[in-house]
Amino acid sequence: MTAAVIMWFRNDLRLADNAALHAAAATGAPVIPVFILDDAAPGRWRAGGASRWWLHGSLRALAESLATARSRLVLAHGPTREVLPRLAAESGAASVYCSRAYEPWAIELEADLKVSLEKSGIALKRHRGALLFEPEALRTRQGAPFQVYTPFARAAFAAGDLGTLLPPPRTLEAPKRWPTSGKLAGWQLTPTKPDWASGLMTTWTPGEKAAQQRLDTFVAQDLAHYRERRDRPDIAATSRLSPHLHHGEISPRQCWQRARAHAAAHPECANGADAFLKELLWREFSYHLLVQHPSLPERPCREPFVRFPWKRDAEQLAAWQRGRTGYPIVDAGMRELWATGWMHSRVRMITGSFLVKHLLQPWQDGEAWFWDTLVDADLANNATSWQWVAGSGVDAAPYFRIFNPVKQAETFDHSGDYVRKWCPELAKLPTPQIHAPWDAPADLLAAAGIELGRTYPHPMVEHKAARARALAAFERLKQAD
Repeated sequence: MTAAVIMWFRNDLRLADNAALHAAAATGAPVIPVFILDDAAPGRWRAGGASRWWLHGSLRALAESLATARSRLVLAHGPTREVLPRLAAESGAASVYCSRAYEPWAIELEADLKVSLEKSGIALKRHRGALLFEPEALRTRQGAPFQVYTPFARAAFAAGDLGTLLPPPRTLEAPKRWPTSGKLAGWQLTPTKPDWASGLMTTWTPGEKAAQQRLDTFVAQDLAHYRERRDRPDIAATSRLSPHLHHGEISPRQCWQRARAHAAAHPECANGADAFLKELLWREFSYHLLVQHPSLPERPCREPFVRFPWKRDAEQLAAWQRGRTGYPIVDAGMRELWATGWMHSRVRMITGSFLVKHLLQPWQDGEAWFWDTLVDADLANNATSWQWVAGSGVDAAPYFRIFNPVKQAETFDHSGDYVRKWCPELAKLPTPQIHAPWDAPADLLAAAGIELGRTYPHPMVEHKAARARALAAFERLKQAD
């Protein structure tokens, strides 16, 4: 009988458009699907609580999908450097197939495994991963990696056809003997005491099937108006595909080609599709930057920012985390994050800017909180976006761009419905006052049942003063450079 091959699943938890799985199945050999929970390899970037909750559901869904292909998912827990060679030896596998990953520790792990497996006569066969373009594929005219998003996106649009999507395998040849598998429940990926995941359970359904349904719904209902509505947190107008993309339940190629095909058949959707594809490319750009700058999650890309005079304050950080800043749009966003494991993209920018520029807290502290609480906690996108907000990234917002949270709220939540949903103690305030309750007349506050400082906090800082303080700090940094 032909020697088996191992399909090592990582952040590619799907059957469709999975190049590594497709290649493994095409060998005609028995395929052993494997997932390894390795908390050691990422070091301090071990998956956060919300991501682990999602992973549990995603692995359960993957196992069900594999069962329809007459296969099963082998679960193993421990250091991949030890577990994968052991599984290969036990099963007599001739090769290991996997999707390429791009985090610094993942790149190092792949290099180590290639050496160790080949010493045992086992080939490691890597295939394209979770990107539209491999990091080496897009270059400037000078042959260098892109450092600025706009020309990067322009090059991506000009790159042409992304190729045919790969179908899921109908069946996978099973080995004569399966390796011993761990139990998903034994990994304790879901919280118990306390069980903080009830909001996640009512908001999300992990898995490849749910990802496809989400894409179908978004394209049919929201793509046409995506450009005009995507910045409004009070309505469900964004794709909400980010956690599915992060865990690889759907590929960016599937999203890209589906949006383009729909726009071609429905020209009124062209502008919305273009805006959506640019969001996919921001994710793509973030990964390309991470490959170029492995220290991106920890260290500012712009050297002067290493010396920025942050004013780390545990109490202020905790108030921000808990949605108790006194700025309704900020508090609404932070409460949405805690309740659902997700936050609207516009509000991510507002809350991030508030932490870094109003409170002068290090962007790394915000990045760490998002990492633990987001179901779409993506190292590349998270790090790039926080450095963009802080002004320290290679392609970042100018340091003098400081969001006014009240004006942002009035522009993008003009009805106040988003704030009312997540800050119910303010729900009875009239719309003109809801984004700045400290300016509301005493009688309106009393009628709404609000006592500032008791039922809802006073603002932590005054916007104009905080803005002036931040600008002064950035200016001193600029002069010292």
